Amino acid sequence: MASHSLWSLSLGLLMFAVAALAAAPKKAVDVPFGRNYVPTWAFDHIKYLNGGSEIQLLLDNYTGTGFQSKGSYLFGHFSMHLKLVGGDSAGTVTAFYLSSQNSEHDEIDFEFLGNRTGQPYILQTNVYTGGKGDKEQRIFLWFDPTKDFHTYSILWNLYQIVFFVDDIPIRAFKNSKDLGVKFPFNQPMKLYSSLWNADDWATRGGLEKTDWSKAPFVASYRGFHIDGCEASVNANICDTQGKRWWDQKQFQDLDKFQWRRLRWVRSKYTIYNYCTDQTRYPTPPPECKRDRDI
Repeated sequence: MASHSLWSLSLGLLMFAVAALAAAPKKAVDVPFGRNYVPTWAFDHIKYLNGGSEIQLLLDNYTGTGFQSKGSYLFGHFSMHLKLVGGDSAGTVTAFYLSSQNSEHDEIDFEFLGNRTGQPYILQTNVYTGGKGDKEQRIFLWFDPTKDFHTYSILWNLYQIVFFVDDIPIRAFKNSKDLGVKFPFNQPMKLYSSLWNADDWATRGGLEKTDWSKAPFVASYRGFHIDGCEASVNANICDTQGKRWWDQKQFQDLDKFQWRRLRWVRSKYTIYNYCTDQTRYPTPPPECKRDRDI
């Protein structure tokens, strides 16, 4: 009996130790829209529902709209519940992203590229550093993102950027400065979201145009969540570095389960990865091996 108890205790300690190596992000704490965000343009194209806990962005007559966070942040965890434009959404782009505010800006992007009725949405992610991106990855989703709300999140710390869909990692971009790859680390960013017309490129490279007879196009948002190090736009260091939950050792890498889920996404749903585009990059960029993209 004693040996059984000892074995159980040892197993429990082992499981605790393994769990401590990495962890899923904390559950988002949602706040009303007006607490953290303000509209950015075309205010009359934003509808407020349920006391501000839900908003809708409208796109019609070539006029879209968007919103941004009140503050700027240097690292953190950011998430939003989105329900994308339903029906024929070709030519439209719904975006959820972080961006700094200068000519050589940093940016971390979710972009949802609309499509003709019956065709799947494409989710494009990208990372810009010093004003340069060219790190696109595209996937299909394993659900219909127009039927219900789903959670899209960004975990950004000094070690990695991770894109999540419903807590499933779909991309990891590691800090590879030691390999000569720029990484966003010293430009505070605001959080933005927008709905706009991009029929010059968004759907089949611009071959499919927006059908304005289907307007207005509507994207819905809930769960406005920010847990980041708030900083002035001129700051280049987080004064709480190393003290927040998203800055701890277990968030410096994905755990084995998360890597397995990421491999599942890559194997079944990835339709484009810049790391494997030999036309653009005959020699894969140096970060690709560290990010396990090749």
